[in-house]
Amino acid sequence: MRSVETIEVAEDDGVARIDRWLRRRYPHLTQGQVEKLLRTGQVRVDGARVKASDRVAPGQKVRVPPLPDAAPKRDPGALSVRDEAFVRALVIHRDNDVIVLNKPPGLAVQGGEKTTRHLDGLLEGLKFDAEKKPKLVHRLDRDTSGCLVLARHPRAAAALSAAFRDRDTDKIYWAIVVGSPRPMAGEIRGWMRKAPGAREADREMMQRCVQSDEGAVHAITQYAVISEAADRAAWVALRPVTGRTHQLRFHMAEIGHAIIGDPKYKCDRPTPNNVGSTLLLHARALRLPHPSGGELKLIAPTPEHMRASFDALGFEERDAGDPFAAFEAGR
Repeated sequence: MRSVETIEVAEDDGVARIDRWLRRRYPHLTQGQVEKLLRTGQVRVDGARVKASDRVAPGQKVRVPPLPDAAPKRDPGALSVRDEAFVRALVIHRDNDVIVLNKPPGLAVQGGEKTTRHLDGLLEGLKFDAEKKPKLVHRLDRDTSGCLVLARHPRAAAALSAAFRDRDTDKIYWAIVVGSPRPMAGEIRGWMRKAPGAREADREMMQRCVQSDEGAVHAITQYAVISEAADRAAWVALRPVTGRTHQLRFHMAEIGHAIIGDPKYKCDRPTPNNVGSTLLLHARALRLPHPSGGELKLIAPTPEHMRASFDALGFEERDAGDPFAAFEAGR
């Protein structure tokens, strides 16, 4: 049994509901136990009673009554040595606030009914010197590789989530598409929505629609051709101005230049030989504000399956230059 504690809310905790702050600090308590402690006045903030929905901020002092210790149990989140080594090998940037991974294709970000191995289940291996595992702040499709950002504490999570939500980020993807778009640089705009009545396996399949349709969202993608393999295929840089589900994949198929290896969004152009069957879409570069000030600018190395396709089509990675250069004027 613990003794009475007076705990100062840390800067990294950010502003949070008192019940959520308590659950983060004492994860063995149930929501019902936390609410009872608050309702009976056993937990106080700066000497005053508070409700579960009241917020605490850095610098405030929280009085916590004696609490039972957590019952000893096997840690369900414990990773094997092999899994920890695997997920740590994905790290391309780490500081006190942020971790950035180069996610491989085929690894789901979060679990589902038929997905038992996923990145969310491996985050325990990315605690390093922190008490708690990092938190995902955005997603990539299972078969998309590249830059994926994690927050190491609640304050960083709030700042990074706001940056993605408010479009205060630049994301540049590389893709290899069938044919070569004309003009060689442009902007794709249109309305899209989740296809109604789709099979369970295609529950996130997107379709073209008009603004008045239920669930319609507007999507904008900028593109620039980096290199061409005659009229067979093109290596393109893509910048999603909006962040809709499957936006890049949907837009490229809509203009008749589907991303090679995409099982959902296709067009009538033939796929070149010797490029494999894995989706050739890579979150190459990311620029975003750092939670502690300044700017992060990151580049994810090209994955093996994409390098093999570059070789097959005669593309040279050195031809790309600055991944942001083609879109600087649009910032």
